[in-house]
Amino acid sequence: MTELLIPTLTMTALGFLFSTGLVLAYKKLRVEEDPKIERVSLVLPQANCGACGYSGCRAFAEAVVNGEIEANGCPVGGSDVAQDVAAILGVKSGEVIQKVARVHCRGTHQAAKDRGAYLGISTCYASHLLGGNKQCSYGCMGYGDCVRVCLFDAMEMGEEGLPIINEAKCTACGKCVDACPRNILGMHPKSQNILVYCRSEDRGPTARKVCKNACIACGICVRACPDAIVLENNLAVITDYKKIDPENIPEIEKCPTASIGRLREKADE
Repeated sequence: MTELLIPTLTMTALGFLFSTGLVLAYKKLRVEEDPKIERVSLVLPQANCGACGYSGCRAFAEAVVNGEIEANGCPVGGSDVAQDVAAILGVKSGEVIQKVARVHCRGTHQAAKDRGAYLGISTCYASHLLGGNKQCSYGCMGYGDCVRVCLFDAMEMGEEGLPIINEAKCTACGKCVDACPRNILGMHPKSQNILVYCRSEDRGPTARKVCKNACIACGICVRACPDAIVLENNLAVITDYKKIDPENIPEIEKCPTASIGRLREKADE
């Protein structure tokens, strides 16, 4: 009996000693969490999309309370969330420019020529690794990787083989931009109403041969707005949208391939 009692009491005493030590260590070493973190976390959209550059809304809350990011750093929440976060922190929210994703390609089924029948895995990434299913090596491949990663049901593949973006639902999280292996999608201020609908850097004759809607670097748009549009690598690039004079837009839209111009829905208004 004694042989069992002594080990039992010893183990009990050691367990009590270790547990007491852990409790004392916890009280001594614990770091009190700033209550603002929880308050900020509660006003965030809880999308956990990573658009802010952090792993989730909780991580963003910790970062913004610690001063590592501005109060307006959540693009999904927009102005309302920025103001709520700023109010909790006691700072100014700063301006929030609402952005949306837009497609830089008009290489539809009819406009862009196919290389041949593609029988591989039906993803843009897989097709891109094999050179793509179209002769244009810069164009959208149409397999919808961007649509599948959208967390907000803001995208769908259209009948013409290009993604269609519902700007009313787009939160500018950037997931679709990251998913595209050809950089077809870009984030732009929602107020911006003119876009270069091409990413091809091929020389004009080659670009036009593989896609009738490709930029051919003719320079019409550059001559119309030399302070706002330049040619880089055989492609028109808008350097400053604010410098585009609305009166010059009709001249820009004389582009022979319609690879630059006003957004279709805005142009129809």
